[in-house]
Amino acid sequence: MAEQQQDATERTEDPTQKKLDDALERGDVAKSQEVNTWFIIAGATLILLAFSDRMGSGLQASLRGLIANAHDIPVDGRGLLHMTGRLEIEILAAIAIPFLLLALAAIAGNMIQHRLVWSAEGLKPKLDKISPAAGFKRLFSKQGLANFAKGLAKLALLGTVMTALLWPERDRLESLVATDLSAILPLTKSLALGVLGAVVAILALIAAADFFFQYRVWFERQKMSVRELKEEFKQTEGDPMMKGRIRQLRIARMRRRMMAEVPKASVVITNPTHYAIALQYERGMNAPLCLAKGVDAVALKIREVAGQHSIPIVENPPLARALHATVELDKEIPPEHYKAVAEVIGYVMRLRRAVAR
Repeated sequence: MAEQQQDATERTEDPTQKKLDDALERGDVAKSQEVNTWFIIAGATLILLAFSDRMGSGLQASLRGLIANAHDIPVDGRGLLHMTGRLEIEILAAIAIPFLLLALAAIAGNMIQHRLVWSAEGLKPKLDKISPAAGFKRLFSKQGLANFAKGLAKLALLGTVMTALLWPERDRLESLVATDLSAILPLTKSLALGVLGAVVAILALIAAADFFFQYRVWFERQKMSVRELKEEFKQTEGDPMMKGRIRQLRIARMRRRMMAEVPKASVVITNPTHYAIALQYERGMNAPLCLAKGVDAVALKIREVAGQHSIPIVENPPLARALHATVELDKEIPPEHYKAVAEVIGYVMRLRRAVAR
C-alpha cells in the first residue's frame, strides 16, 4: 500500500502526448510574460521608427487647424459635438495602423509560444486563488523566487543601460527648457529610439531565458507517475488482459475458419513436423489459393483434418517453409512458386488418375 502511494506522488516519467494535449485544452501551457513584453516593446520601437513622422504630421495638422481657427469654432452644443467628433476621427485615422500593429505584436507574442487556446478553465472560481496559505506558498515557491530574481535583474540591467545612455546627454536635456518645440521633438525621438533599442536587446536575452525556464517548470508539472501511465494506457488502449483475451478469441476463430476450409483443399504441403499449407486449385483459377497454413500444433491439426477428408498430403520441406513465409490466407500464391506448386499439383492429379483406374 505504501509503495502504491509513493508511486502516485512521485512523478518521474515524461508526459505522454495525451497528457500534453489535455493540459493544452485546459489552458495549461508554457508561457512567459517576458516574451509578450518583448514583442510589445519591439513592436512599439518599430512603430515609432516607421510611423512617428506620419503620426506627428497627422496630429499636427489637426491640432494646428484647431488652434488657428479657435476663434471661429462655435461653442454651442451642436457645434462643439461636431468639432470633437471630427477631431476624434482625425486622431484615430493617424494612430489606427500603429495601434493595430501593436495589437498584432501582442498576439504574436502568445502564438509563438503555443497555439491559440480557447478554454474557460482559468475563469472557474478556485478556493486556492483566495486562500492566504496558498498565496503565501506561491509567493515563496520556485516560480515566485524566480520572478523576484528576474525583476531585480531587469531593474538593474535596464537602469544601468538607461543611465549609460542618458547621462552623457544630461546637459542637452537641461537646455531643452529654453529650446524651441520644433527642435525638441527630433531630439526626443532620437533618445527614445536609442533607449528602446537597448531595452529591446536586453529584454530579448531575458525573454529567451525566461521562456526556457517557464517551459521546464511546465514540463516538470506535466510529468506522470508510473501508475498514471498505466491508468492512461488502460483508458486509451484498453486493459492488457482484456486485449490478450480478445486476441486469443480472434486467433481461435481464425483457426476454426481455417479448419473449415481445409476439406476444400486440393493438396496439403508439409514439412513433416513443423509446417502445413493447404492449397486449392481448380480449372479456371489463375493460381492456387491458400486456404490454411500453420506451424507445430496448427500444422498437425491441418494434417489431421486433411487425413479425415482424404486430402493428399505431400511432404516438401523447402516449399512448405517458403509458402508459409510468403503467402497470405485466402490469397493466391506468389508467381515465384508457380513452378514448384504446379509440379506438386501435377503429381497429385496423376496420383488421383492412377487410383481411379
